[in-house]
Amino acid sequence: MPKYIFAYHGGKPPETPEEGEKVMAAWGEWLGGMGDAVVDGGNPAGPSKTVSASGVADDGGANPLSGYSLVNAPDMDAAIEMAKGCPVLDHGTVEVCEAVEM
Repeated sequence: MPKYIFAYHGGKPPETPEEGEKVMAAWGEWLGGMGDAVVDGGNPAGPSKTVSASGVADDGGANPLSGYSLVNAPDMDAAIEMAKGCPVLDHGTVEVCEAVEM
């Protein structure tokens, strides 16, 4: 079965411990609802640097990555449907792409 990368953009860190617990519960419920389709629940991403042929930029690019997950899905449409329930959509976006086997 194909694997799909969910690349998260945007979102914001929780401002209080209580908000953090609420956010983590939402992520746990969403990931748990996908069951065995979740290959790697992923992690949030820290500050990034963009490396190019002309050097290194500290800004993380035009749309910095805020986290990722890896899931199994029969096709792109199914992966998109899975991504539609992602908690990051309250404040950001999910980019879905197939992890192409080589």
